[in-house]
Amino acid sequence: MVAAAFRVGLRVDDVVAAAELYRGFGFEEVGSVPGPDGGPVMTILARGEVQLIVDALVGMPFPDSERERLTQRGPRGLGVAVGLGVDDLAASYDYCRASGCTITSEPADEAWGDRVFECVDPFGYQWEFSEPLKDWDASTGLDAAQESWFGSQA
Repeated sequence: MVAAAFRVGLRVDDVVAAAELYRGFGFEEVGSVPGPDGGPVMTILARGEVQLIVDALVGMPFPDSERERLTQRGPRGLGVAVGLGVDDLAASYDYCRASGCTITSEPADEAWGDRVFECVDPFGYQWEFSEPLKDWDASTGLDAAQESWFGSQA
Protein backbone atom coordinates (compact mmCIF):
# COMPACT_ATOMS: atom_id res chain seq x y z
CA MET A 1 0.00 0.00 0.00
CA VAL A 2 1.38 3.40 -1.01
CA ALA A 3 1.02 6.21 1.50
CA ALA A 4 -1.24 8.99 0.25
CA ALA A 5 -0.13 12.61 0.29
CA PHE A 6 -3.43 13.53 1.96
CA ARG A 7 -5.25 11.45 4.55
CA VAL A 8 -8.40 12.12 6.53
CA GLY A 9 -9.25 10.04 9.57
CA LEU A 10 -12.82 9.74 10.83
CA ARG A 11 -13.77 8.05 14.12
CA VAL A 12 -17.08 6.18 13.95
CA ASP A 13 -19.15 3.85 16.09
CA ASP A 14 -19.61 1.33 13.24
CA VAL A 15 -16.60 0.87 10.94
CA VAL A 16 -18.38 -1.61 8.64
CA ALA A 17 -21.43 0.64 8.07
CA ALA A 18 -19.29 3.76 7.62
CA ALA A 19 -16.98 2.07 5.11
CA GLU A 20 -20.04 0.90 3.17
CA LEU A 21 -21.47 4.43 3.10
CA TYR A 22 -18.15 5.97 2.01
CA ARG A 23 -17.71 3.38 -0.76
CA GLY A 24 -20.94 4.86 -2.12
CA PHE A 25 -19.16 8.25 -2.14
CA GLY A 26 -16.66 6.77 -4.62
CA PHE A 27 -13.99 5.50 -2.21
CA GLU A 28 -12.51 2.02 -2.71
CA GLU A 29 -11.35 -0.18 0.13
CA VAL A 30 -7.58 -0.56 0.38
CA GLY A 31 -7.41 -2.67 3.52
CA SER A 32 -8.70 -3.32 6.98
CA VAL A 33 -7.35 -4.14 10.44
CA PRO A 34 -9.44 -6.59 12.48
CA GLY A 35 -9.86 -6.18 16.22
CA PRO A 36 -9.88 -8.94 18.84
CA ASP A 37 -13.46 -9.95 17.89
CA GLY A 38 -12.55 -10.21 14.20
CA GLY A 39 -14.52 -7.14 13.12
CA PRO A 40 -12.57 -4.22 11.65
CA VAL A 41 -11.35 -1.49 13.98
CA MET A 42 -9.87 0.40 11.03
CA THR A 43 -10.65 0.42 7.32
CA ILE A 44 -8.60 2.37 4.81
CA LEU A 45 -10.37 3.65 1.70
CA ALA A 46 -8.97 5.61 -1.22
CA ARG A 47 -10.34 7.95 -3.85
CA GLY A 48 -7.79 9.38 -6.24
CA GLU A 49 -4.86 10.65 -4.18
CA VAL A 50 -6.80 10.80 -0.89
CA GLN A 51 -7.03 8.13 1.76
CA LEU A 52 -10.00 8.03 4.12
CA ILE A 53 -9.15 6.18 7.31
CA VAL A 54 -12.21 4.98 9.21
CA ASP A 55 -11.32 4.16 12.83
CA ALA A 56 -13.49 2.63 15.52
CA LEU A 57 -14.56 5.16 18.10
CA VAL A 58 -13.81 2.62 20.83
CA GLY A 59 -11.29 -0.21 20.66
CA MET A 60 -8.34 1.49 18.99
CA PRO A 61 -5.05 1.52 20.93
CA PHE A 62 -5.00 5.32 21.30
CA PRO A 63 -3.55 6.68 24.56
CA ASP A 64 -6.09 7.55 27.24
CA SER A 65 -5.92 11.34 27.13
CA GLU A 66 -8.32 14.22 27.67
CA ARG A 67 -8.54 14.69 23.89
CA GLU A 68 -9.36 11.00 23.39
CA ARG A 69 -12.10 11.16 26.03
CA LEU A 70 -13.53 14.28 24.35
CA THR A 71 -13.37 12.56 20.96
CA GLN A 72 -15.32 9.59 22.28
CA ARG A 73 -17.98 11.83 23.86
CA GLY A 74 -18.47 13.83 20.66
CA PRO A 75 -20.02 15.45 18.79
CA ARG A 76 -18.17 14.07 15.77
CA GLY A 77 -16.47 16.43 13.37
CA LEU A 78 -17.95 19.65 14.74
CA GLY A 79 -16.56 22.57 12.74
CA VAL A 80 -15.03 20.43 9.99
CA ALA A 81 -16.53 19.85 6.54
CA VAL A 82 -15.11 17.30 4.13
CA GLY A 83 -15.38 18.53 0.53
CA LEU A 84 -15.79 16.04 -2.27
CA GLY A 85 -15.89 16.86 -5.99
CA VAL A 86 -18.22 14.62 -7.98
CA ASP A 87 -19.19 14.12 -11.62
CA ASP A 88 -22.93 13.76 -10.96
CA LEU A 89 -24.21 15.93 -8.11
CA ALA A 90 -27.81 14.77 -8.52
CA ALA A 91 -26.81 11.12 -8.15
CA SER A 92 -24.71 11.94 -5.07
CA TYR A 93 -27.62 13.86 -3.56
CA ASP A 94 -29.99 10.93 -4.15
CA TYR A 95 -27.48 8.48 -2.67
CA CYS A 96 -26.96 10.60 0.45
CA ARG A 97 -30.70 11.00 1.06
CA ALA A 98 -31.31 7.27 0.57
CA SER A 99 -28.38 6.40 2.89
CA GLY A 100 -29.70 8.32 5.88
CA CYS A 101 -27.64 11.48 5.57
CA THR A 102 -29.26 14.69 6.81
CA ILE A 103 -29.28 17.25 3.99
CA THR A 104 -28.24 20.60 5.50
CA SER A 105 -28.24 22.64 2.29
CA GLU A 106 -30.03 21.80 -0.93
CA PRO A 107 -28.15 21.82 -4.26
CA ALA A 108 -27.41 25.39 -5.35
CA ASP A 109 -25.19 27.13 -7.88
CA GLU A 110 -22.45 29.03 -6.05
CA ALA A 111 -20.66 32.17 -7.21
CA TRP A 112 -17.27 30.42 -7.21
CA GLY A 113 -18.34 28.09 -10.03
CA ASP A 114 -19.69 24.94 -8.39
CA ARG A 115 -23.11 23.47 -7.81
CA VAL A 116 -23.06 22.35 -4.16
CA PHE A 117 -25.07 20.58 -1.47
CA GLU A 118 -24.13 19.71 2.08
CA CYS A 119 -25.16 16.90 4.39
CA VAL A 120 -24.29 15.33 7.71
CA ASP A 121 -23.72 11.60 7.47
CA PRO A 122 -25.17 9.12 9.99
CA PHE A 123 -21.83 9.18 11.85
CA GLY A 124 -21.94 12.94 12.48
CA TYR A 125 -19.58 14.20 9.77
CA GLN A 126 -20.43 17.07 7.45
CA TRP A 127 -19.80 16.57 3.73
CA GLU A 128 -19.89 19.20 0.98
CA PHE A 129 -20.45 17.69 -2.47
CA SER A 130 -19.68 19.85 -5.48
CA GLU A 131 -19.80 19.63 -9.26
CA PRO A 132 -18.24 22.31 -11.48
CA LEU A 133 -20.71 24.51 -13.35
CA LYS A 134 -20.34 24.16 -17.11
CA ASP A 135 -20.39 27.82 -18.19
CA TRP A 136 -18.72 29.54 -15.23
CA ASP A 137 -16.53 32.60 -15.77
CA ALA A 138 -13.40 32.03 -13.66
CA SER A 139 -12.26 35.64 -14.07
CA THR A 140 -15.04 36.92 -11.81
CA GLY A 141 -15.67 33.91 -9.53
CA LEU A 142 -14.08 34.89 -6.23
CA ASP A 143 -15.16 38.51 -6.56
CA ALA A 144 -18.70 37.29 -7.21
CA ALA A 145 -18.51 35.07 -4.12
CA GLN A 146 -17.41 38.01 -1.96
CA GLU A 147 -20.19 40.19 -3.35
CA SER A 148 -22.87 37.51 -2.83
CA TRP A 149 -21.79 37.05 0.80
CA PHE A 150 -20.99 40.63 1.86
CA GLY A 151 -22.39 42.95 -0.81
CA SER A 152 -20.44 45.34 -2.97
CA GLN A 153 -17.14 46.43 -1.35
CA ALA A 154 -16.63 49.40 -3.69
